[in-house]
Amino acid sequence: MNITKKNVDALNAVVTVELAKADFEGNVENVLKNYRKTANVPGFRKGQVPMSLVKKQYGMAVLFDEVNKLLQDNLNTYINEEKLEILGNPIPVVKDVDWDADVLSFDFELGLAPEFAVELENVKDVKKFNIVADETSIDEQVEYIQKQYGKINKKEEVAEEDTLRVKVTNEAEGIDNESSFELSEIRTKTNQKKFIGKKVGDVVTLSTKGLFEDEHRLMDVLKVDHDKVHGLDVEVAFEIKDVFNQEKAELNQELYHKLFGEGKVSSEEELRAKIKEEAEKQFASQADNQFTSAVVDYLVENTKFELPKEFLVKWLQTVSEKPLTAEEAEEEYNKSEKGLRYQLIEGKLITGNQLQNTFEDIKGYASNLIKEQMAMFGQAEPTEDQVENIVARVLSNQDEVKRISEQLINEKLLKLFSEKVPSTAKEVTYKEFVKEVYGE
Repeated sequence: MNITKKNVDALNAVVTVELAKADFEGNVENVLKNYRKTANVPGFRKGQVPMSLVKKQYGMAVLFDEVNKLLQDNLNTYINEEKLEILGNPIPVVKDVDWDADVLSFDFELGLAPEFAVELENVKDVKKFNIVADETSIDEQVEYIQKQYGKINKKEEVAEEDTLRVKVTNEAEGIDNESSFELSEIRTKTNQKKFIGKKVGDVVTLSTKGLFEDEHRLMDVLKVDHDKVHGLDVEVAFEIKDVFNQEKAELNQELYHKLFGEGKVSSEEELRAKIKEEAEKQFASQADNQFTSAVVDYLVENTKFELPKEFLVKWLQTVSEKPLTAEEAEEEYNKSEKGLRYQLIEGKLITGNQLQNTFEDIKGYASNLIKEQMAMFGQAEPTEDQVENIVARVLSNQDEVKRISEQLINEKLLKLFSEKVPSTAKEVTYKEFVKEVYGE
């Protein structure tokens, strides 16, 4: 057997595998002998079928199979031993093969990974947000808790601060939906007053333009899509189906116990501090995700390297579940190119900064996750045996191993970005964060 590689250019190569008869004849002969033992051919007892007949019936199929196994095994070994960084999988070059020749020759196209460097120190214009829970957001959360644990009173007539369940319709626009909202969510006092004093069964007609402070709330109430709701200006009928008044729960020890367990919170001041602490933990996670995304976006847009596009388009045609034309495969490539670029950048960051996960890394990380989850459910100090048993069960599931490994890699990359990427710190409230990042 002989394997050689010829570089077409920096991103493409052809590997030629030459197989002598001696490389596969023995395997073919052994398989055919086993076939002979079990072959059922009319007129012959089992195991007594002439080898010439077995070869005639099965010989070529077995030859194909054994040659293919040799090619795959040795090609993979060659790629690993030569440390070739390839994209996709080798693609066989279609050509006629003289199966009677003393030496069989097969060519495979390779798409090679490009050479490039990732310079984290050169990343620009990235902000690292510190999201704080301001007094307004804490007030809103306290009110939400009071309503959530408060008493709901059903009513017949609408008054201020009531919650309405309505059927909203506009036949021409195809709007027909049931929804609920608090009367205070309606943007203007003028429109709010149109509901006050109305009873179950009454209908109020309003224009959708500026009806709610947030047009996305209108999208929920009308059940229309995102594009349609912006700038929508039509008359809709609100038929009142139910009226509720939500009596707020008192801020007392009974409520604090329901929320956090016995002895954890004993005053409104401590409640507000707890809300602030938990909210800012969640905010920190969102800020970290946004920071990572901003760095990734910058790297993908500004780390320049070529890809073997022609090879990858062809490769997509070979691996697709359904047949793809060249045009369809190119469209699929264009959709996935950004993701492929980041995979290569991520791989370079992981290997270049020794961030690879060991099994012990994954096991330790899984152990910490399980301890955190157990603490959330009131088991603050589980025994090592308990944790070890749960970790063993979790890591016996390959999907869980993959998920945990990816989560750990993301945390390692976040730490790397935080240490090496120049960024501007900015303190904002959550609403300011959403507006700046998402424009909403």
